[in-house]
Amino acid sequence: MTRLIALALTFVPAALPAAKVLLNDAQVRVVHATNEPGDKSRLHKHDVNRVMVHLDPGRMKLAFEDGEVKDIVFKAGDVRWDPKGGMHTSENVGGTRYNIIEIELKQEAGPAPAFPERDPVKVDPEHHRVEFENDQVRVVRFRLEPGRKTALHEHALPRVTVYLTDQSVHTTLANGRGTSFTNKAGAVTRGGRAVHAERNSGKDPFEVIFVELKTR
Repeated sequence: MTRLIALALTFVPAALPAAKVLLNDAQVRVVHATNEPGDKSRLHKHDVNRVMVHLDPGRMKLAFEDGEVKDIVFKAGDVRWDPKGGMHTSENVGGTRYNIIEIELKQEAGPAPAFPERDPVKVDPEHHRVEFENDQVRVVRFRLEPGRKTALHEHALPRVTVYLTDQSVHTTLANGRGTSFTNKAGAVTRGGRAVHAERNSGKDPFEVIFVELKTR
């Protein structure tokens, strides 16, 4: 039986006054948080582990109730693991607004997955790179130059996709059928198992982050 982690979600609106929930299901809650220079949250805590995808550069200070202070500097496109922790405040101590996609993991780790032979990291390492991996997630960065095409590959795990840039892509399925679509920078989608090849049909490189979910 799946065991859900108890969530202290009531802290989030108070902690992040410019936060918008983008997705919310049994496995994840995805929040888009916007922080202006000088914004400081109320004292709060996060009772679940999170993946943080930074859409903009910035600097934040985390001040914990026990006296610990963390100074975090990040670039646009950075991804980091944020484990659950104690009561703290969060403050934008940089000079610019920043946006963060926060992926809250509601469930415990499931059995270790067996990645398929057509796993994109195996068959298309030029374009797919593992940023980090643990027992709850595998985070993959996917970057494709204009006109370039990936090898046919299989996404085996459910995933959250965060688009770091605008994307124009043509996707070809294993049966040869194709479709074209676009996504905007900052968009977030939910995906399941898929077998396809992809071609960048736009004029600029595109880059996305896949947060593959091992939780059950």
